[in-house]
Amino acid sequence: MAKIKVIKPEYPFMMGYQPWKFKKNIWKLFVISLTCFLALLFLGPYIYLILTALKPSSEAVSTPPSLWPSTFSLESFRGMIDYLPIGKFFFNSLIAAGVSMVLSLLLGSLGAYGLSRFSSSLGNVFLLFTLTIRMVPMISIAIPMYMIINHMGLIDTKLALILVYTSINVPFAIWLMIGFFDSIPREFDEAARVDGCSRVGAFFRIILPVSLPGLATTAIFTFMLAWNDFLFALLITSSESKTATVGISEFLTAYSLDMGPMTAAAISFSLPVMIFSFIVQKYIVSGMTLGAVKE
Repeated sequence: MAKIKVIKPEYPFMMGYQPWKFKKNIWKLFVISLTCFLALLFLGPYIYLILTALKPSSEAVSTPPSLWPSTFSLESFRGMIDYLPIGKFFFNSLIAAGVSMVLSLLLGSLGAYGLSRFSSSLGNVFLLFTLTIRMVPMISIAIPMYMIINHMGLIDTKLALILVYTSINVPFAIWLMIGFFDSIPREFDEAARVDGCSRVGAFFRIILPVSLPGLATTAIFTFMLAWNDFLFALLITSSESKTATVGISEFLTAYSLDMGPMTAAAISFSLPVMIFSFIVQKYIVSGMTLGAVKE
């Protein structure tokens, strides 16, 4: 009986080697490395901001600048409070951004629901008109907006900021929310009407709770737009209703730059948005994907 000769591989460590798996692992390693590099580029300036805020005041403006502080100090945060009424500025920003966010969600949701459930040629024209308004650069409407606010006698008031931010955010909220309402079956409205709800009652009791991911997504974007605004806050406020973005810019003067207090104020200014984002983050991803799906 002839014996079967087993041919052993020349390199035993290559037994079970599959080229396609090796290429897949190399590609995965490349994607992970590229992602980490891009994340580091994005987080690098903010990390430097934190380290600068934790430096002593003299070291924060030293030349050449150093990355790591020799000693950690909260002197910049104390200087931030002593230099400007930064707490008042933060409160003004919070009121303007928070109230305008609520109004934008309410008005935008009502408008998007009407356009979704009562679609018509006129409604499509209105939807296109809202998109056109949202695409207009903010600098081009800044002067007309200032003239309107001045004519109403609302210069340097929080109400002026709320009205401006709401008028800017409502078209954006309509365009975000209409995708979510289109993905909700109309049978929900019909079932609510059968159970005795009015059209408005069905909207507030049934449709809005179902579209909670969409509301969370719209809320974070509208809040950030109002919270980060600098142009309109600079134009229509002077002292009483000045926001944090304008207040932070005052650390830079024609004669000096208080780098330590400025970086401390910038970090404090970013915390509310970060906290808000962490709270609603579970709704943001699901909301963005849900709004893209239509029946």
